Amino acid sequence: MTKIDTSSPEHVLPTPSHTVGPFYGYALPFPGGEDIAPAGHPDTITVHGYITDGEGTPLPDAFVELWGPDPEGTLPQVDGSMRRDPASGGFLGRNGVEFTGWGRVQTDANGHWYARTLRPGARGSSAPYISVCVFARGLLVHLFTRIYLPGDEAVLAADPLLSRLAKTRRDTLVAHAESDGTYRFDIRLQGEGETVFLEFQ
Repeated sequence: MTKIDTSSPEHVLPTPSHTVGPFYGYALPFPGGEDIAPAGHPDTITVHGYITDGEGTPLPDAFVELWGPDPEGTLPQVDGSMRRDPASGGFLGRNGVEFTGWGRVQTDANGHWYARTLRPGARGSSAPYISVCVFARGLLVHLFTRIYLPGDEAVLAADPLLSRLAKTRRDTLVAHAESDGTYRFDIRLQGEGETVFLEFQ
């Protein structure tokens, strides 16, 4: 009978101390983070997708933060819509009235995320988009990108950012329309088909 040395590196399962953090699963998620649009609003859309690493493996412990304008292109300037339990201090979810334009969503065990928000309106010379910030294990600095919605090709082609990108790179910023009011936007952190990320200075 052959004995296997379970202490050798090839037989030891990784633990948090063996992988690159930070880890976002504790304290940051809250109920209703994905429900950015007020309940029943006629301009509500659903955006969803998967976050994958350079090998195409889904990330089950990533966060996506979204923020964007309302359908008129106005950035909301209202107080937060989150409610807390006065006794425990715990989150009760959103109040369903104000549109703050901001939400935070954690990926599930399959690396999937989704959010319900309002269809963004155009601002200035830019095509309508939703700003995105990605936090994930192994990222020491969070990443910024955008979600543009498909539609008028002339408007997308004239966008100051999209117009500077080759078509294959541009396509990583444009969501794919699915059923009515639903759009898929996958985020690939590196490798073939890597999402375009932005650097702010």
